[in-house]
Amino acid sequence: MSVGITGTNGKTSTTIMVARLLGLLARPVASVTTLGCFLDDERQTVPRHYAGFLATMDRCRALGGRYAALELTSEALAFGFAKAWPCRVGAFTNLSLDHSDAHGSMEHYLASKAQLFMSLPALGTAVLNACDQNAALLTEVLGDGVDVIRYGLGSRGPAWAALDLAAENLEIGFEGTRAALSPSPRFPDLPSHLELQMIGEVFVENALAALGVALALGVTPARAIDELARIPPPPGRFQVVKRQPYIIVDYAHTPDALARTLATARQLCRGTLTVVFGAGGDRDKQKRPLLGSAARDADRIVLTSDNPRSEPPERIMDEIACGIGAHAGLKRDADRAQAIRAAIHGAGSEDLVLIAGRGHEQSQEVNGSHLTLSDVAIAQELGLR
Repeated sequence: MSVGITGTNGKTSTTIMVARLLGLLARPVASVTTLGCFLDDERQTVPRHYAGFLATMDRCRALGGRYAALELTSEALAFGFAKAWPCRVGAFTNLSLDHSDAHGSMEHYLASKAQLFMSLPALGTAVLNACDQNAALLTEVLGDGVDVIRYGLGSRGPAWAALDLAAENLEIGFEGTRAALSPSPRFPDLPSHLELQMIGEVFVENALAALGVALALGVTPARAIDELARIPPPPGRFQVVKRQPYIIVDYAHTPDALARTLATARQLCRGTLTVVFGAGGDRDKQKRPLLGSAARDADRIVLTSDNPRSEPPERIMDEIACGIGAHAGLKRDADRAQAIRAAIHGAGSEDLVLIAGRGHEQSQEVNGSHLTLSDVAIAQELGLR
């Protein structure tokens, strides 16, 4: 039985949580995310394309596995993945500007995501973020007999329907995140609090989505909440590389994700907040000035390269800078490793440096070549703990 997770941001974290919760029902659990293909916590040595996916599913079945958690991109769904591999449960995280080069419009982007929900079978379940207005449209494509579980946090926007799973009174610290779970008429046995090792409001949102999936498939609320507290942060997702100064590596590469990640960083930072980021080349040019606008609340902004591909990094930085405008703390350095080192060297013990955009990635794509480059490794080589 497969669970598909789609949306713009939070797919990987949600998929990891879903896989862990499904493990309470049967193991091994197959999972496929941006990080790779896994059986439980064991990464599979398979190609990063459909053949590798099939090999992972085949091995899971051979070992007696019954469940799979799949991070589904809009491109895969647009190519018909949900028809070739139907899911029993579909979860939607959120929708914001991304992949504009591939889809041409937000309408096509959402329509691609909707393929997952159009393919859900009778007695299947859609777990939808009811504080994202785009999700309301997904209810219109559901087939007869598909159940809907609605979750959400009010910070994303007003709910378009009553919430089955919600949280409030969030407490965010460098050790993790705690929230009060709102009473749920649908799930009366829901515990009163949620604790996560992951840092930030967005992970509470992801956890609510994963919880909805787990409850739909028969995991008891208490066991699900207990397991969620045990899950370590995914690599490159608000990853604390060092303390004093605080060095954070995060995958945020969309305007919405960068703004929310910076909001978490600002909440935690007692000193100067610095963000180091760029934008990918050859795609999504529309979001570059919006990334710049999202970064304006940082005290220091260091523009650098991301995966420039065939574009000159300086041109990409120019387009991002258009969204920043006048900013006293703006600097530029096309050499990403050098930019990261300079930002860290200039940080005091109470400062926070957020290195955004690439997260877990181990290489940088430049003019057709993949050059070794890890944001985490650059920070760690400076004697960080």
